[in-house]
Amino acid sequence: QLQACGGGLVRTGDSLRLSCAVSGRTSSMYAVGWFRQAPGKEREFVAFMSWISTRTYYADSALVRFTVSRDNAKNTVYLQMNSLKPEDTAVYYCAAYRGDNSNLKNVHEYASWGPGTLVTVSS
Repeated sequence: QLQACGGGLVRTGDSLRLSCAVSGRTSSMYAVGWFRQAPGKEREFVAFMSWISTRTYYADSALVRFTVSRDNAKNTVYLQMNSLKPEDTAVYYCAAYRGDNSNLKNVHEYASWGPGTLVTVSS
């Protein structure tokens, strides 16, 4: 099971760091993905972090402002978000990658979704 936390209410331009705690059998972990879902919109890919290497991958919207990192000793993956904008407002989720590396952005290739954490960016 993966669970995201660290969300909150911030202002435009602020930074926020989300954490994704991984519990259970981490020996079978391959990678963790971050997604977000804004009200009335579909869940969209944000970032990907390998559990076994330094490989990362970002959505275009996150490429410059967001950074994903990992602390295996703490079984935690982080999403550092800088220069936040109102359009970043969403519930942010993390999930375990279960796909074949063909499409890292595909929500259906992820499993073990947690409840998410709400990020609200005020203008």
